[in-house]
Parts: sequence; C-alpha cells; structure tokens
Amino acid sequence: MEEVRLWRDKREREMYDNFADLFAIVKTTDKLEKAYVRDLVSSAEYEAECLKLIAQFRTLHAALHGAVPSLDRFAEVYRLDAPAALNRLLVSGVPATVEHRAAASSSSTASAAAVAECVQNFITAMDSVKLNMVAVDQVHPLLSDLSTSLVKLGTGLLPPDFEGRVKVRDWLSRLAKMGAADELTEQQARQLHFDLESSYNAFMAALPNADS
Repeated sequence: MEEVRLWRDKREREMYDNFADLFAIVKTTDKLEKAYVRDLVSSAEYEAECLKLIAQFRTLHAALHGAVPSLDRFAEVYRLDAPAALNRLLVSGVPATVEHRAAASSSSTASAAAVAECVQNFITAMDSVKLNMVAVDQVHPLLSDLSTSLVKLGTGLLPPDFEGRVKVRDWLSRLAKMGAADELTEQQARQLHFDLESSYNAFMAALPNADS
C-alpha cells in the first residue's frame, strides 16, 4: 500500500509538524486547566507547567503567524474543542494563579491586567533571548515594553527599588550606547537572560497570595 504524504517538500512537512505541536500544546493546556479546577494538581505545579505551555505557545504561534492567523479558526478546522485553553493562551496570557494573586492585591494601582502585561513582557523577553534574537533593535523594544509595564504597576505592589526595574533600566542604558545592528555577545546574552529570569522570579514572589 502506497504511503500518503500530507506534504510536498521539507517546508510543508515542517509546517505540519508545527501544526501538530500547536494542537498538542492547546490540548495539554486544556487538560491542565481542568486538572487545576478539579484540584488534581497543586498551584505550584500548575503555575510552572502553565507558564511553560504559554511560552511554547507564544513562540510557536509567532512562527506560524502566516499559516495560522487565527487560533480560533485553527481550532474550528481541526475540531479542537478546548475553550479553557483558548482563553488561557489567547485572552489571559498568564496562569490562573497569577490572576488570583493580582486580584488579591490591595493596591488600587496593581490590577490583574497590569500584572498580566508584566508577566507576558517578561516571558517574551526571555524567550527572545533564548531564540538568539540579540540584536539591539530586537532587544531594546522588548525591554522598553517591560520597563513601561513595570512602571504602570506603581509602588503599591513593588518597592521603588525593585531589582527588576533597576536591571531593566541598566540594560536599556547599555543598549542606548550601541548601534541598532549591533548584537549582544554570548556572555552578554547569558547575563541578560539571567537578569530577566531573576527579576521575573522576584516579581512573582512579590505578588500577594490569593488567600492572604
């Protein structure tokens, strides 16, 4: 029996492989959301896995932008019934635990939307460095967006000397002295990713617990 191929060349094969990965990410996210609601996973386990899935989704969705302009349409075509996942990946962009902690904040300046924006900007910046997008004109806009979102939170949730604000400002100042086409060295890129990751962890730790 002759094998039936979905693709005609290497590019099409890669596209279908990416489709399969996207399908798997959405399905896994939907199962994770249901497991969290049913208390089958701890909040810490849920949050770590959800952040990983969101980061994978954002990276893959960006790569498939031309082939998959609409995830809703993709779900319809491939009969992907996963409303909880679509909401988490497309609408919210952060784990439910982050939303709950943001809502628990007593600060009037720190809304769930502002916290979600910070989380998304942290993840986007870290992912970009991982993907070796290290030219100044690639890195600077991402750090600028992150800096702006951190400023929006004010000092109600984060201290004035929050290390994330300081480190991002330092990096922006450093990049401003470089040319747009210049690229970070491997050592600089590793340091930037380390600074972003440590700042992100400090940011998450600063959020109040939902039950506090």
